[in-house]
Amino acid sequence: MEAVETRMATLDFQPARGPSAWTGQGMRDSRQWIYELDDEDRADVASALSHVRTRGLTIPFGKEDFPLGRFAVRMARILAEVETGAGVVLMRGLAVDEYGLEGTRLVYWGLGVHMGTALAQTPFGDLLVDVRDTGGDQYRNPTQRGFHTARRLPFHNDQGDVVGLLCYRRSKSGGLSCIASAAAVHNEILRTRPDLLEVLYQPFYCDARGEEPPGRPPYYVEPRFSMLDGRLFTQHGRTYVDSAQRFPDVPRLTAHQDEAMRYVDELCASDTFRLDMDFRRGDIQFLNNRVVLHSRTDFEDYEEPELKRLLMRLWLRTPGYGAIPAYFHERFQDMDHWLKHPLERKPKAQAA
Repeated sequence: MEAVETRMATLDFQPARGPSAWTGQGMRDSRQWIYELDDEDRADVASALSHVRTRGLTIPFGKEDFPLGRFAVRMARILAEVETGAGVVLMRGLAVDEYGLEGTRLVYWGLGVHMGTALAQTPFGDLLVDVRDTGGDQYRNPTQRGFHTARRLPFHNDQGDVVGLLCYRRSKSGGLSCIASAAAVHNEILRTRPDLLEVLYQPFYCDARGEEPPGRPPYYVEPRFSMLDGRLFTQHGRTYVDSAQRFPDVPRLTAHQDEAMRYVDELCASDTFRLDMDFRRGDIQFLNNRVVLHSRTDFEDYEEPELKRLLMRLWLRTPGYGAIPAYFHERFQDMDHWLKHPLERKPKAQAA
């Protein structure tokens, strides 16, 4: 971590530039981030699914096993928009009713491998996880992760270059997806509170939630913002910073650190920077995990198990992203460890 910290200390803060520095109002006005599948797109996807089913393939399978025809070109454009454009695409109109639950998993995986390499998301080596309420509470249980709760999730980002969420079933009410451009928020802090931006470029201690590999401390050390080769990188999640305070060897949060994180959350939640999405069945949201923060409102679910809210998540490493700061490599090493040495899931534990 020393190389990272030295680089942060000598950095001359500059605004993040490019289309990823958007405002909520600008995105609401443009709607160019929504990609509506047409009949030809759906036909290409259905053909690829048939190809997988005919051969009896299961997850994981490769890009060549899911031939998308003409739609492969459009998927490449979607990836380019996520990597180097606004960092946000909402794909709308997958025929999930026709695919069924397991067919939807196959389709989602197939689309994902056309964008990049799937990463393990849990110590059990799960590459495609279900996002559903299992009664957890990450605010009370420091080993609980947010995708197992119905409670509100504060603004944060995940791991990997791209995070994808597919909506298979909506909740009874609530569960709104809210996103914000970390690049635009960064620039606003530079403009209004450069003293706090300096704090955010310094190391923060983040709880590993009991998922660290053997020999690693139970926390990570990362700045909230960093810049490499003119590109902004973000790693934010207030809940994980707060729960890391349970470890006696973690330095106590300073008043400036607390204020800086609160300011990030305040800006993200404001009408100026926040963009809300009300997922429909068959939507896929793809986000650039380096420059887009996301949150979710709390939700009320159905009582019937077959109606309960169900999203599916992918973390992807994409081919064109380029160099990343050194501290991100530690996270990739951990995800690689989870994949190569997965823990055995206890019989009564629910799949992540």
